Amino acid sequence: VQLQASGGGLVQSGGSLRLSCAAPGTGVDINGWGWFRQAPGKEREFVSAIRWTGAIYYADSVKGRFTISRDNARNTVYLQMNSLKPEDTAVYYCAGGRPITSTIRTEGGYAYWGRGTLVTVSS
Repeated sequence: VQLQASGGGLVQSGGSLRLSCAAPGTGVDINGWGWFRQAPGKEREFVSAIRWTGAIYYADSVKGRFTISRDNARNTVYLQMNSLKPEDTAVYYCAGGRPITSTIRTEGGYAYWGRGTLVTVSS
C-alpha cells in the first residue's frame, strides 16, 4: 500500500507550498501521520507528525513556519509550509502508521510511505 503525496514544486524564498498525502480508504491501519524530508547528500530527517489524539510534533528547524493538519474523513494529511528557505529544499515523504511517542519522530514508527514530492526553494 502506497500513500499518494502531492503539492511539491518550485517556489522562491519566503514563499509557501502545501503538501497533501492521501491514504486508501481501506487496507491501511493509520492512527498517526508523519512528514520526513531528504535533502541532496543528506539523510532523511523528521519534519512533523500528528497523532490520532491531535498531538502535533515539529522539528525545531520548521517550528513556527510549517503546520501539519489532517482530514480524517478524507484520510488525508497536509503540510502547510510558509516562509520557505533554500535549506528547506528536499524530497518530502509522507508516512502513516501507528507510531508511539518514542517512535513518532523515526522512520521505523511508520508502516506506509508515499513516493516523495520534490520541494525546491530558490534564493
